[in-house]
Amino acid sequence: AEPVVREDLAGRPCFGGLDLSTTTDVGAFVLVFPPTETDARWRVVPTFWLPDEDLKKRGDRDRVPYQDWARDGFLRLTEGNVTDYDVIRADIQAIVEELRCDLREVAYDRWNATQLVTQLSSDGLTMVPFGQGFQSMSAPTKELAKLLLSGDLAHGDHPVLRWMAANVSVKEDPAGNLKPDKATSRQRIDGIVALIMALGRAMVQPDAASIYETEDLCVIE
Repeated sequence: AEPVVREDLAGRPCFGGLDLSTTTDVGAFVLVFPPTETDARWRVVPTFWLPDEDLKKRGDRDRVPYQDWARDGFLRLTEGNVTDYDVIRADIQAIVEELRCDLREVAYDRWNATQLVTQLSSDGLTMVPFGQGFQSMSAPTKELAKLLLSGDLAHGDHPVLRWMAANVSVKEDPAGNLKPDKATSRQRIDGIVALIMALGRAMVQPDAASIYETEDLCVIE
């Protein structure tokens, strides 16, 4: 729950995960910043959207304080009874510009590709489809668990992300592969799915520099 200081993220490489289940669910965009030479922790910056119509009724249904989260800046609202993807598009661009980060890729559910993905691509973002099966999700799901247990993932104690983490149910196949299961999870888990996708893309990136470029050679005689 260590605070994430947004000003300290300027110039850092990062990877995004975008999960937009339906236009009536919570939309999630999560940025993951890998460790650097001066910061050993992974940093997480989540953003969530929800339609503002019947917000109290939605909160009563899901038993969470959507109104309070929106008031405190943890949840962004779009006008009407469905999530406005034009607002999400503009917000994502504004977030990247505000953080002044080096956004390498944004992973998204290939089975839920929408016009928004095409628009974000035209805006200059590198959009990468990400499968929701065991093959794609298992390694980053296990890595997320490891980072949480070791205390190496700083998420700023974001209340919406924490609520979604508490909702997650994980499915395991006979080979021991893991993935979050929306069908059996309690309530929304979109932010955790987006986090796992972003982490998955970060894990497969080559190191920015060889250790031999930053450390002296050690000769064993």
